[in-house]
Amino acid sequence: MIKLTRELVDPIMVAAFEGWNDAGEAATLAVEHLSRVWDADELCALTPDDYYDFQVTRPRMSVVNGLVGKVEWPTTRVALATPPGAERDVLLVTGPEPNMRWRSYTADLLAIARQLGVERAVMLGSLLADAPHTRPIPVTGIASPVELGDGHGLEPTTYSGPTGIVGVAHETFSEVGIETVSLWAAIPHYVAQPPCPKATLALLGWVEEFLGVTVPLGDLPEEAVSWESNVNELTAEDEDISAYVRGLEEAKDTAELPEASGDAIAREFERYLRRRDDG
Repeated sequence: MIKLTRELVDPIMVAAFEGWNDAGEAATLAVEHLSRVWDADELCALTPDDYYDFQVTRPRMSVVNGLVGKVEWPTTRVALATPPGAERDVLLVTGPEPNMRWRSYTADLLAIARQLGVERAVMLGSLLADAPHTRPIPVTGIASPVELGDGHGLEPTTYSGPTGIVGVAHETFSEVGIETVSLWAAIPHYVAQPPCPKATLALLGWVEEFLGVTVPLGDLPEEAVSWESNVNELTAEDEDISAYVRGLEEAKDTAELPEASGDAIAREFERYLRRRDDG
């Protein structure tokens, strides 16, 4: 049982998991950013022995002045944030994807969500894709109910195949009537090395959309510009990679040409202004 000092106000859960679901660490860095800018306080953590194989996801130790410090065990933590000026609380969940007992794991997360009165959950993920780094990072997703995603202009994913803990958690939450959204940012596969601030920034834009709050972005926009500039320099050094990126750009631009209308641009601009005005 989680002990609270006050009743939470219309809490929304935002979750991201290290590992398979977190290409370029874009998703977990988004939650870490939220925790930092909103000064979140840890509420609870799941028991690591139940869900992690410590030979696969190893604990970490530190040595200070020749002495072994406290061993840090891999676990999933839940923190509470109250965004300044917002009319709701936000629960931030992050940790490594569990190695075993996924159904029990997501049931534990669901029990925490229900105890705290969560009626909407936003799951963040990132994946490697044939996406050019010079274009906006695509974010697709799944919403339950479907109307929730449609109402916010979310492009539905067409993916079917192996899933990670994000997919399992989505099903677990949505099956009991909690509004659930899974958002996936597409990381250019040829620059998979983390971090990818441009993708983190893209995910945070959608977090704003589904939470109805404004997220302070800090240095992220500048870091995203610097990241793209650095990748431009690296790709320019290799003729084959440069040609490959140009091919991705052409394919992307051709695919989106029918949508590049005045109405589509106006809808996106209105969505951006609505997020900022609500904050």
